Amino acid sequence: MSKTIFQKICDGELPARIVYQDDLVVAFHDINPQAPTHVLIVPRKPIRNLASVTPEDAPLLGHLMVKAAEVARQLGLAEEGWRMVFNSGPNAGEAVPHLHGHILGGRKMGWPPG
Repeated sequence: MSKTIFQKICDGELPARIVYQDDLVVAFHDINPQAPTHVLIVPRKPIRNLASVTPEDAPLLGHLMVKAAEVARQLGLAEEGWRMVFNSGPNAGEAVPHLHGHILGGRKMGWPPG
């Protein structure tokens, strides 16, 4: 299987406006933002989507969520609030088959989403 655009960003093969990275995850600004602040956080490990995770991925997913909260604080979203969204499958709007969370903030969010 060929690398996704997110895997290429994680591997440093494509440029991105990176806001955080470590050995397990990379967070970068979305090129098509849906809110004033829209950052994607992805695991370096290529996992297709949430429907594809296994129990062995639990520590990685926990790390991803902790780092998402840190990124949200770093971006000044913590006080007013922010939303974390994962799309899993075509009907959910999954555009890139690489697990990624959307950190959205900087405006009031509506409910229900979608």
